[in-house]
Amino acid sequence: MRGTPYPTLGELLRRAHATVAARPGALRLRVVGTSRAGRPLWLLSAGHGSRHILTVAGAHANEPVGGVTSLSLAERFAREPALLQESGCAWHFLLCLDPDGASLAGRWLTGRPGEGRSDEGLPGEGLPGEGRAAEATPTLRGYYRRFYRPAFAAQPEFPPVPSDPRPAMPESEALVRLIDELRPVVQFSLHGVEVGGSFLQLTRAVHGAAAAYRRIAADLGIPLEHRPFDGMGWLAESPGVLVLPDSSPTEERDPSGFTSQATWLYAMRHGTVSAVVEAPFWSVAGVSDPRPVAEPRREVAEASEILLGRAKQLEAVVGELGPRSPQTPEEIAHFTAARELMDIGPGVVDTWNSAELATTVGNSVSLGVAARRIPLRAAAMMRQALGGAPALDTLVEVWARELASTFDARWVPVADQTELQTRTMLALARALV
Repeated sequence: MRGTPYPTLGELLRRAHATVAARPGALRLRVVGTSRAGRPLWLLSAGHGSRHILTVAGAHANEPVGGVTSLSLAERFAREPALLQESGCAWHFLLCLDPDGASLAGRWLTGRPGEGRSDEGLPGEGLPGEGRAAEATPTLRGYYRRFYRPAFAAQPEFPPVPSDPRPAMPESEALVRLIDELRPVVQFSLHGVEVGGSFLQLTRAVHGAAAAYRRIAADLGIPLEHRPFDGMGWLAESPGVLVLPDSSPTEERDPSGFTSQATWLYAMRHGTVSAVVEAPFWSVAGVSDPRPVAEPRREVAEASEILLGRAKQLEAVVGELGPRSPQTPEEIAHFTAARELMDIGPGVVDTWNSAELATTVGNSVSLGVAARRIPLRAAAMMRQALGGAPALDTLVEVWARELASTFDARWVPVADQTELQTRTMLALARALV
């Protein structure tokens, strides 16, 4: 899929079915569960080894890169069966864990001309044998105009802890069943971050993984987050690589207060190593800057002021619109997620203040991106929940442009995003099997 933009979920699944039909025996598809709305969860498998590798894509609705990576690697296994046979493993790809969310989030891919992509993009290479037009470069403005990411409790990679009265989502249950069935040697979870750098999270240290990952990112010119704070309780083995401490709890608490048991951690009962591979859509070179910061507390204070100030500004804009209520299930989903992000600011700031953050320029840049991204996501979803009010439309556009210009965000070609994830998975698989 080199040189192509992200496919929609429908396009991805049609391509998967066509590929399996064209290569009978080399690849196979089966349904391993259904979503809340009744959409099938498709598992694409290659190889027949006695051991198993599992890749999970589409865990977050706004991150389509994992599906592209999964299908590309499966097609490569079909063309080069020896690549997989030498490992003695079967490799399985869950093409999209949250198809309901992806059906909403994917609308930015099918927006009006000029809304999601710039016509000034670099030429793409196209698919072999296909006369594709040049890939247009997506814009942050277009991405956020149709942005959707579910509320924390509606993200299927994070089922609630047993003490929570809420039942697990059927997507979560399907993934847990699949983990129990396969008992994979390694489980990959493929993610994407809108703006920033790449990083890798491992539930167990893997010899040589950090060095291999740094080489891959350097070859592709993708910056590594110097010290990612997504996993603030994890150990920084090296720039861009986090390892779960032995004493780490099996539960995770997000800023909304929702406590879950991540499915990456659930798999550890089978001896599985889980690896979360993050690829940036728009890269920011500054996140990799290792130089120390003179006054870390001031950096945190400035980021906190931006986050809380913009949340307050968004609250004021929503209040000025007067009483409006979302009507459709889609509007309600957007409203619920937006409202949650508007409320978590104080909790996020408390977390930032309690951790040792912004000690390097790179970490300070990452903090500045997050401080802008959270309210921008909220404004983007509130805009759609309330019928595209002009005041919210303006807010989204201004904030998206400011985010791009402040950090000189550069679009990373989809081919490079998928290459980063593919090469990382293959390197880790070789190290583990």
